[in-house]
Amino acid sequence: MLRPAASSSSGRRRRSARSRHAPPQRSAVVPSGAPRPPQRLPAAADADGADARPAALSVRPPGPCSPRWAGSGRGYANEPRRARPSQRLPPQGGRGPRGWQRACARACARAPCLGQHQPFAACRGRKRKKERERVFSLPAGGRARWLVLPGSEMAGLTAMEKKLAEYKCNTNEAIQLKLVRFPEDLEDDNTTFNPEYSHQVFGDDEVAFGYKGLKILLYYIAGNLSTLFRIEYTSKVNEKFDCVEADDVESKIREIIPPGFCTNTDDFVSLLEKEVNFKPFGMLLHTYSVHNEEAGEDITYQIYKADMTCPGFREYHERLQTFLMWFIETASFIDVDDERWNYFLVFEKYNKDGATLFATVGYMTVYNYYVYPDKTRPRVSQMLILPPFQGEGHGAQLLETVHRYYMSSPTVLDITAEDPSENYIKLRDFVLVKLCQDMLCFSPGNLMQGFSQEMVMEAQQKLKINKQHTRRVYEILRLRATDMGDAEQSRSYRLDVKRRLIGPYKKKQRELAKMRRCLRPEELTNQLNQIDLNMQHEQLEESFQQLVSDYRRVLERLAQA
Repeated sequence: MLRPAASSSSGRRRRSARSRHAPPQRSAVVPSGAPRPPQRLPAAADADGADARPAALSVRPPGPCSPRWAGSGRGYANEPRRARPSQRLPPQGGRGPRGWQRACARACARAPCLGQHQPFAACRGRKRKKERERVFSLPAGGRARWLVLPGSEMAGLTAMEKKLAEYKCNTNEAIQLKLVRFPEDLEDDNTTFNPEYSHQVFGDDEVAFGYKGLKILLYYIAGNLSTLFRIEYTSKVNEKFDCVEADDVESKIREIIPPGFCTNTDDFVSLLEKEVNFKPFGMLLHTYSVHNEEAGEDITYQIYKADMTCPGFREYHERLQTFLMWFIETASFIDVDDERWNYFLVFEKYNKDGATLFATVGYMTVYNYYVYPDKTRPRVSQMLILPPFQGEGHGAQLLETVHRYYMSSPTVLDITAEDPSENYIKLRDFVLVKLCQDMLCFSPGNLMQGFSQEMVMEAQQKLKINKQHTRRVYEILRLRATDMGDAEQSRSYRLDVKRRLIGPYKKKQRELAKMRRCLRPEELTNQLNQIDLNMQHEQLEESFQQLVSDYRRVLERLAQA
């Protein structure tokens, strides 16, 4: 183990006379190149050191001191504190000198600094003069943080950092997705699309380290979604970078894609030839057409309802749900063994060599919650339209079909959604307004009289829409019936909407009334300072204007439908 240099008894007496917070005079000193005995890693440390990340540190400009590891705690980098026994352990990179090198190199490679902190391994193999000792002080757990070098060495090693930075790849750009219908699509860049998110696989930075020109190919056959997975790159880090290891990209991808994928193009093309045998799963619910301007013809789409009892659907769903990781920010895989899940799938019909084939367009999963005493509440959990088909109205068709499917069930109370995104809320507004606009209770005359219980009851009984969503439908349809150029009608509409929006602010006022009875004067003053009535009015007006803007977009789309 690294032990502090022995101190004399007089030195101990002098130290006791100082403040107990003063930094020690001596630290663990290890001459350059000196071997270190084997040491045991801390129990909580990872063997590969993948989590060892450098932390921010205030560094005093280095003087004639030797290179030093800067640990956490009191003092500057050139005044390291004495390491406790639990801290005098090798960093997370292995044992012995190579372990120190790996930990330092990884730390600086994963988070490059501004020229002050350099990989320790860059100094490996060079003889040092006697006065250039390495002084180490580790933070708790044995993790190495930064290596601070004298000025001349900092300038010399900045090039190494720049070289390592070249081996960082943005995984959102490196991942290439493709839905293949014909063998020619494999070489057609126009059929390639990239993910919106990759943080759930590659971390918050969405970066893969250790490669130049990295390409992660994930090609799917358009119908049954059989997968081709291959990794390509022009260069990869090796021993010349002093034990800096590349991220294991392949294992990260293997964690989310099911087994049985292809790794070479020939096998993938052979599966493509069998695509003619693929048929959609489950029961057909709805068929519709969309005019394609490029093809100059109408393309037919179909929506099916499936479950895990359909032969082959479980394996198909395992491949389909991998798209969630790339296009839904907080996606997770569901428990397919739960029988309360319903699956709704969208397919496109197309012709190939005179045969009719099907391509996957998107899907939705719905969970049926129990409502006492004998009702269920379907809740939309996941909904995804694949990027090549977005902007063509498939999401609205899918959501409307699902609503119509549950409307016919007497045991369904209403339909909700789990943590809906803003885009989903706008889509739901459009679909529900489309369903409600012809109902008698939403006639212009009834709308101008205000929101009524009749609207709530009729929307819930006939369309399975809850009260909150019915209120938004009312506000959108009343906006269409209101002449906003008329001052009286405009004011009446604005006050009607703001009565709903002011709910959270009234709650704050009720809490303030309770504070007046309970808090001391000085505590009440602090709370009042946090409640600015003028700012509340500004926020309320801003919310109203944003809401009206969203409602107008819904009405514009409704007029074009």
